[in-house]
Amino acid sequence: MSGIRVVVADDEAMVRAGLRMLLDHQPDICVVGEAVDGLDAREVVRRTAPDVVLMDVRMPRCDGLEAAGHILAESAAKVIILTTFDEDAAVAQALRSGVSGFLLKVAPPEQLVQAVRTVAAGQALLDPAVTLRVIASFARAPGADPKAAEQLATLTEREVDVLRLVARGLSNAEIAARLYLGEATVKTYVSRMLTKLDLRDRVQAAAFAYESGLVRPGVTE
Repeated sequence: MSGIRVVVADDEAMVRAGLRMLLDHQPDICVVGEAVDGLDAREVVRRTAPDVVLMDVRMPRCDGLEAAGHILAESAAKVIILTTFDEDAAVAQALRSGVSGFLLKVAPPEQLVQAVRTVAAGQALLDPAVTLRVIASFARAPGADPKAAEQLATLTEREVDVLRLVARGLSNAEIAARLYLGEATVKTYVSRMLTKLDLRDRVQAAAFAYESGLVRPGVTE
């Protein structure tokens, strides 16, 4: 099959059917498998080798967060977590595991389609309605993570500037305008920063910025 290959993991048959109908209607996306829980999701991913997995959090036997961790370790698939507003603690765990983004279950159809395309293209999905709110919850812990703060010291001053703006949800173009740099230069800084910190993508970078104490919720630079 051509196009972006997607697996849908949700324990509700009607949700899976709705997602399949929406995605299969797109000319560049095809649903190659469905899963009813986390264990099933791992098996379906092994069998179908998708580009993107849409993963519900609350499922029987093996929940979506545990399954996401295994899938990211076992395959090249990207994972988008389908979440609700009352799952901050659970989603905070997923940020550390390397998922590529989050989407509210009540998001409009066009947003879900765009999310699949964004993640398949290798970009993280930093949805202000979900991700930054969850990342900010890391900072409610008493003090920065010492290990993260130590890692932060390995970055150059400019890499720190870029990380701070990534954590605020800015795109490469917006960072370039803010720092008076070329967009290609910003892309290089982001790549170097991720490599030095051993991070998968911008979502993990944003989480790291909060954990290290570089960025605090409610504080603008």
